[in-house]
Amino acid sequence: MKKSRLLTSAAAALALVTVSACVTDPNTGEQKISRTAIGGVGGAGLGYLLGSVIGGKTARILGAGIGGVAGGAIGYQKDKQIRELKEQTAGSGVDVSDTGDGILLNLPDVTFAVDSTAISPSFQTTLSRVAQSMNQYPNSLIDVYGHTDSTGSDSYNMDLSKRRADAVARYLIAQGVNSARIQAQGMGETYPIADNTTEQGRAANRRVEIKITPVSTDDVNSAR
Repeated sequence: MKKSRLLTSAAAALALVTVSACVTDPNTGEQKISRTAIGGVGGAGLGYLLGSVIGGKTARILGAGIGGVAGGAIGYQKDKQIRELKEQTAGSGVDVSDTGDGILLNLPDVTFAVDSTAISPSFQTTLSRVAQSMNQYPNSLIDVYGHTDSTGSDSYNMDLSKRRADAVARYLIAQGVNSARIQAQGMGETYPIADNTTEQGRAANRRVEIKITPVSTDDVNSAR
C-alpha cells in the first residue's frame, strides 16, 4: 500500500512537470524544458537534470583541462550541437532536447537487451556518432544516468541502472571522449517517465540519459 501511494504521488508530480515545465521557444516554436517550472516541483520528475553536474564542476573541469566557451557564444554552440545531434541520431529513437543549461539525450530501451548491460550492436553506430559530437565540442561535462522500470527489487534496479550507465560511459571513453569529462550514476526506478503497469511504459522507463553541460570561460576561471 505504501509503495502504491508513493507511485501515485510520483506519477502526479511527473504529470505536473510534464504539463507545466515546458515552454515554447518563440524563435523555433519548439517545446523546451523550463528550469523555473521544474525547480518549483521540488526535484520531482526531471528536476535532477537541472541541478549541478555529478560530483561538482570544479575538479572535473580542472581534471579534463577544459578551456571553456566564451559567454556570448555558449548558447549558439549549444543550439548548433543540438541540431547536429538530431541529424546524426535521426531514426534511432534517441530524443535530443534542450534543458536550458545543457543538452539531454534520452537513449531508448533498444540500447540494452532485457536484464543486460551489454550495448546492443545495432545501437553502437548511433552511440559512436554521439561520441564524435562530444569530441567535436570538447568544452563540456557529460553526465550519464541509468534508469530501470519497476520490475525487480529496489536494490537490484539501482545496481542494474548504475551498470548500464557505466557501460555507456565506457563506450564513450573507448570512442576517444576524455574520461575526466564523464561521470555516471544509477537512478534505479526512481524517475519513471511512463506507466510501469504496461509493457510499453516499462520499456520507456528502461533508458539511459546523457546530459551534456557546456562549460563557459567563467566556469573555468572560477574552477582555477
